[in-house]
Amino acid sequence: MVVRLVLGLTLTVLVLAFAAKRGFWLYKLIKSGQPADRGDNIGKRVAAQFVEVFGQRKLLKWSIPGIAHLFTFWAFVILASVYLEAYGALFDHDFHIPLIGHWGLLGFLQDFIAVMVVISLGAFAVIRIRQAPERKQRASRFYGSHTSGAWLILFMIFNVVWTMFLFRGASAAVGNFPYESGAWVSIGVGELLEPLGHDPNEVIETVGLLLHIGVMLSFLLIVLHSKHLHIFVAPINVSAKRLPDGLGPLLPMESGGKPIDFEDPGEDDVFGRGKIEDFTWKGFLDFSTCTECGRCQSQCPAWNTGKPLSPKLVIMDLRDHLFAKAPYLIDGKEAPEEGSVEVKGHEGNGHHVPESGFGRVTGSGPEQAARPLVGTLEAGGVIDPDVLWSCTSCGACVEQCPVDIEHVDHIVDMRRYQVMIESEFPSELGTLFRNLENKGNPWGQNNSERMDWAKDLDFEVPVFDGDLADDVEYLYWIGCAGAFDDSARKTVQATAELLHIAEVKYVVLGKEETCTGDSARRAGNEFLFQMMAQQTVEMLNSVFEGREPVKRKIVTTCPHCMNTLGREYPQLDGHYEVVHHTQLLNRLVRDKKLVPITPVDGTTVNGAGPVGNKPVTYHDPCYLGRHNKVYEPPRELVGATGATLSEMPRHADRSLCCGAGGARMWMEETIGKRVNLERVDEAIDTLSTDGGEIITGCPFCRVMVNDGLTQRKSEDKGTNVTSRDVSQLLLEAVKRGQDVTPSGGS
Repeated sequence: MVVRLVLGLTLTVLVLAFAAKRGFWLYKLIKSGQPADRGDNIGKRVAAQFVEVFGQRKLLKWSIPGIAHLFTFWAFVILASVYLEAYGALFDHDFHIPLIGHWGLLGFLQDFIAVMVVISLGAFAVIRIRQAPERKQRASRFYGSHTSGAWLILFMIFNVVWTMFLFRGASAAVGNFPYESGAWVSIGVGELLEPLGHDPNEVIETVGLLLHIGVMLSFLLIVLHSKHLHIFVAPINVSAKRLPDGLGPLLPMESGGKPIDFEDPGEDDVFGRGKIEDFTWKGFLDFSTCTECGRCQSQCPAWNTGKPLSPKLVIMDLRDHLFAKAPYLIDGKEAPEEGSVEVKGHEGNGHHVPESGFGRVTGSGPEQAARPLVGTLEAGGVIDPDVLWSCTSCGACVEQCPVDIEHVDHIVDMRRYQVMIESEFPSELGTLFRNLENKGNPWGQNNSERMDWAKDLDFEVPVFDGDLADDVEYLYWIGCAGAFDDSARKTVQATAELLHIAEVKYVVLGKEETCTGDSARRAGNEFLFQMMAQQTVEMLNSVFEGREPVKRKIVTTCPHCMNTLGREYPQLDGHYEVVHHTQLLNRLVRDKKLVPITPVDGTTVNGAGPVGNKPVTYHDPCYLGRHNKVYEPPRELVGATGATLSEMPRHADRSLCCGAGGARMWMEETIGKRVNLERVDEAIDTLSTDGGEIITGCPFCRVMVNDGLTQRKSEDKGTNVTSRDVSQLLLEAVKRGQDVTPSGGS
């Protein structure tokens, strides 16, 4: 008894001392990041713990691994009671937890969850074998992850379970077990061991007890030095996440925890992230929390089309660079002067992935402190420029991340530094920035042409004349695409005609409208965005002067404009109620102000041939779906028209980006397969060879889909497939049977 007490406590004290030292080191490292205010909305943050940590909501998006992880997580919670019993048994053979220590239900839960963990370990093993990077290469979500470390953790969890049953079974065999019933596995093991006799079982009990404690303590040290650190820090990261989440609006640019005043910036203000120490403590926590599960990587449109960007590898590279540079950040080691250390990159196998930047310069030597955060292979950069500029800001990574890492924010922050400090960015963005600065739109068109879209309509579009009438309910925001792109013009025409039919009172700004600045912000030119946004907010506030925010209603056909106007302009004191046109049109259909006529097979429109049960597939725009959670209104509108909707394999929150977001609309795509072709191929396969329509709700998506269809048709693929906006499909249904061709027709 004394021997096992001394051994158990001595081992525990030693390990806890090492663990405390490591834990304090990690605390100092994370705390060394720049300030970030994540202490608001305490109630919502507590609720996030219950939903995402205890409920495992985001993990359960993937059913089999999600359920397996749910059981594994709850095993850590429930089996803590077994360790309480184990430490009590060091002091007293007959120890039991006060009040509940003899409850058969507790014994049953302990054994049940342990058995479920073993089954879950089997599921994890099968998943890892089937998804092994050696077999599937880039198609594996574990490509680039530390797979050997993952197998070690599975092995350690298994050791926790079998040593538990050995210890408890021997306890039952010698009569020291606190449960007379319920703990069915432990009691069963005890019955198997009982023929060995009392004394041998006492020895087995002691050995099993010390092994059980030893495995747990070893596990603790492994976790604190591995990617499975998330066991401890993930709940903290979930509590510190952006609210409502890391999607939608980008964060304002801050330095030292305070927003930068672009009209009078401070001398020490840092624009974006140019060094690892420029990230906030939340960024450091993100990097430390990554589980390397690869869910983000599996959904990334850039990675899935042969680009070097993997959201997982970006976070891993930043984490490894942070840890390598830690001696200069928190341990008092003097960093070398810039340029005093030669940094030589090599064909790195960072994490066994040629695309990974960290592996270009290994170790924790002085070269780590001299490395550029973003740089080419020759410069030894941590993040390659091709990685940084491949991001479409689609948010698939953030949507799928089970521990609430904010990948998009970190990528945009690095872009901000490259654009505003280094002036290093793709050459095409120079044209974008000049067009926005000089013409107020990405196309570089004159503002005098902003109302050309309305010329072909057979009714007058009301234009704001300086006084907003009381009966005007909506400001119809046309957007740059709607004003200048031919396909997008058809969308705004169709929407205007539907609003006219429904007798909705609205106005447009006409030549007074300008770009919201979305592309500038996603490209990293925060200064240009702030300049454009402030001008637009001042203009909109003057338009809505005298109206309370809930009556400052804006409808737009562009999800990017919707996101910027509705969710980013509040950062500049611009508060408006912004809806997407599919949301408003769906409401009008529900209120019977728009009545689409469902066709019967064989009916015709204007003699154009049969339209009944036309097969369509709907492409979810990223900034409408993932970023703003609008999924059902467009689908309900499609259903109301009588069209037959066939969902693509990747739809709703797993929809594949069209490739235009993150300012990629304005950049050439030269690496790998074009993202829009990947999406169009998926749509063509979904619609089958008989043709049909790709329906979307975003002008950028429409451009990308049209371009993809044009190329595929030149290759004799998808020759009968067309694309339209939801509003055009609805207008056709509303005017079905009439002799008038819809103005916003195809």
